[in-house]
Amino acid sequence: MTTTQSTATPTTQKLGIATAIAVSFLVLSGLIFSAEDVVQGSTVRMMYVHVPSIWVAYLAFGLTALCSAVYVSNRSRSLIWDRFAGASAEIGVLFVAISLVTGSLWGRLTWGTFWVWDARLTSTAFLFITYIGYLAVRRLGGTFTQRARRSAIMALLAVLEIPLVHFSVNLWRTLHQKASIADPNAKVQLDGFMLFTLFWGLVSFSMLFAWLLIHRQRLMALEDAVQDQGLDRAIQERRTEAGR
Repeated sequence: MTTTQSTATPTTQKLGIATAIAVSFLVLSGLIFSAEDVVQGSTVRMMYVHVPSIWVAYLAFGLTALCSAVYVSNRSRSLIWDRFAGASAEIGVLFVAISLVTGSLWGRLTWGTFWVWDARLTSTAFLFITYIGYLAVRRLGGTFTQRARRSAIMALLAVLEIPLVHFSVNLWRTLHQKASIADPNAKVQLDGFMLFTLFWGLVSFSMLFAWLLIHRQRLMALEDAVQDQGLDRAIQERRTEAGR
């Protein structure tokens, strides 16, 4: 007889319901309630997915670096920090991919092409590839401790790319527009509900990130436990064979 173990708890179930409601309202607000842009028209609605996606990616990779730093500096070397780092990186890679796809679609509608070797686009693609590499490093052989140690070192190096990506529009000449809301000197005016929808997108995507992170970390803990049990079983079988 087999048993299954769920990663859900009453708290995460409530968070999941709240996240579903928040994302549903974002869809309605972005597609229906929010006004069109005077220049881009309905194309601007892509912003409500594109901007929150890269925000979550930054958040996820920053958390990966933070958890990795805690792991290498903590004498207890608790693997929970490594699992949170790995889970956060996986989610970050997903949202960078969403950002790249939506950015390409937005570029096709705005610039007339899906891709240009622009500083922002290129650096974001390089960030995506770097964290794909990080996830590949986590899959290398060895003990859990070895996995955690080598992954932590790579995470602390990889996170240095985020400022490069974010400030690439200021460091180089680029087609990608500079920060508008975060820049107090930017002469960009957003309709009140457009600004609210964008802010709501950041909140709802952050809630989605938290929900995914909790479940993925718990699933990774179960995977480690299964792998541990498999190793213990193999050792016991070897001892039994040796005793015969």
